[in-house]
Amino acid sequence: MTSHTAPSTSFSTTEPFTTKLSTTDVEPLLKMMETLRDPQTGCPWDKAQTFQTIVPFTLEETYEVADTIERLAWDELPDELGDLLFQIVFYCQLGKEQGLFDFATVIEKISDKLTRRHPHVFGDKNLQIGDSAQTMKANWEAIKVLEREQKALQAADGAKTDIIVSALDNIPRSQPALSRAIKIQQRVARVGFDWAELEPVVAKIHEEIDEVLHEVNQPEQDQAKVQSEMGDLLFAVVNLARHLKVDPEQALRQANLKFELRFRGVEQLASDSGKSMQEHTLMELDTYWDQVKATEPR
Repeated sequence: MTSHTAPSTSFSTTEPFTTKLSTTDVEPLLKMMETLRDPQTGCPWDKAQTFQTIVPFTLEETYEVADTIERLAWDELPDELGDLLFQIVFYCQLGKEQGLFDFATVIEKISDKLTRRHPHVFGDKNLQIGDSAQTMKANWEAIKVLEREQKALQAADGAKTDIIVSALDNIPRSQPALSRAIKIQQRVARVGFDWAELEPVVAKIHEEIDEVLHEVNQPEQDQAKVQSEMGDLLFAVVNLARHLKVDPEQALRQANLKFELRFRGVEQLASDSGKSMQEHTLMELDTYWDQVKATEPR
C-alpha cells in the first residue's frame, strides 16, 4: 500500500454496508492457507515461514491499516484489513500444524474474553457499573487485573512461595518502545505511582536533558551512557504526553508527516531556483522552510 491519493468517500456514512458473503465464508480462506502450506504442492515461500518470520509482516500490515485510517481512505481499508486478517489465518495454520491451536481456538478465546470483560452486557443485566465510557474502562481494567492474578497462580503451578502479581505483568516486551512506555506509565499510575501535577513532569524532562548533556560533554564520551540517558529523556517526554492526554505514537506520526510535507516543499523551492539542495547554504534552506510554513493554514 503506497498510494497517497485523496480520501475516498465511496462508502456511505448514513446506511449500513452489506455484502453477499456471510461470516461462515472464512472457511475457504482457511483452506487456501492450508493449500499454500501443503508440503508437496504449496508455495515455497509460505512453506518456509515460521511464527517468528511472520511477525515483521504482521507489524507492517498493522501500520498500513493505521495509515489507511489516518488518511480516511475508506475504499482501501477492506483490502488492508484483509491483509491483516491473513496474518491471523497464517498463525492459525502454523498452530494447527504443530498441534497448538487453530482458528476456532482463536475465535473461542476472544469470544470468552469479550463475554468475561462485559458482564453488564453478556451477564447479569442488572449489574450496575455506571454508564460512562470512563467507568466502563475502569471496570475493564479491574477485570484485567484479576486475569493477571489468575495467570500468575497458574504459572506458579502449586508452588508454595508467595505470588507477587506486578502491575507490569503481561506487557509484551516486543511491543514498540513508544507504546510500551505509555502502557508502563498507565499501569503504574493506576496503583498511585504518578505525579498529580504537571510541574514535576516537566521538571523531570529538564533534568533528563541536563543528564544527557552531562554525558555528551565528557572528555571521553561513553556512547552507552549517552544512549541510556536519551532513553530516560524519551521516557520522560512520553510521560508528559500522557499527562496531556496526547497519544505519543500518533503525535509523532503527525510530526513525521508534517516534516515530510514541509521538506518536500523546500525541495520544490530549491528546484525552482535552478540549484540543487547541496548548492544551497543552510541559511537559504531555512528561508525556504519558513516560506513553506507561511503557506500552511493556521
